[in-house]
Amino acid sequence: MRSPLSTLTLLRPRTEREALAAMTASEAPRPIAGGTDLYVAMHAGISHGAEYLDLSRIKPWQRIEHDARGVTLGATATFLRIQADAAVRRRLPALAAAAAEVGAWPIQARATIGGNIANASPAGDSLPVLLAYDAVVHLRSARGMREVPFTELLTGYRTLAMERDELIAAVRIPYPARGVTTFFRKVGTRRAQSISKVAFCAAFGFDAKGRTSHVRLAYGSMAATTRRAVHAEAVFLGQKPAAALEAAIAALAQDLTPIDDVRSDAAYRIDIAARLLEQCVRVVTGRR
Repeated sequence: MRSPLSTLTLLRPRTEREALAAMTASEAPRPIAGGTDLYVAMHAGISHGAEYLDLSRIKPWQRIEHDARGVTLGATATFLRIQADAAVRRRLPALAAAAAEVGAWPIQARATIGGNIANASPAGDSLPVLLAYDAVVHLRSARGMREVPFTELLTGYRTLAMERDELIAAVRIPYPARGVTTFFRKVGTRRAQSISKVAFCAAFGFDAKGRTSHVRLAYGSMAATTRRAVHAEAVFLGQKPAAALEAAIAALAQDLTPIDDVRSDAAYRIDIAARLLEQCVRVVTGRR
């Protein structure tokens, strides 16, 4: 049953302090920014409570700030702004590519990086990228700030390692080391407005002899959470990618646990995951 908007309360803090204070209430309000997922849920009659906290007016959380070591994305930075940022496109091309796959332009103009993280969907387009880039999420509450590596943030299906009074303030992404090459691909029924069947982001670095010295393989829509394929990564380390590819594909079975659902079936997803890894190796090694 849909809730009439007149029965809902919207809080609109202008500062971080005001927002964090609101989260100390015995029944904390539901944080929103772009609201792209919330509006769909409300239209479907799914209730998320009667009080909401609009974070969109907290200006420091809108910023995209670069330094010599990486970029800090404010939680309410939109995907349209992320993909338009010249330094992101140059230094973090997989992030720019993922940002361009989040729905169509109107969605990208509202949807935020913090919202994509907080939603914690295993199909979230930016989440494999954050895993592959070793991102760190900045959480704030009235008690202070703490940093959580993205590898530790996702604890289960749509659940995060966050306290009830915490908000996502920013995400920090270090620039990859010189020579590291990244790859991103989303497979869906169409290019826009499509939830992924499989999303994949990888980062590879090589030593002077062409052997893998750094590797991250991150998949979305392949388990209850976005997940790194750590067994497949271990196969590549110290080996030339092409020589290790077959064994790495076999190791994916230890890392990925896809399900059958309305978008695809598990067998198809496993096959696509393998094909994406094969394509990635061709691209990052120049064997296109």
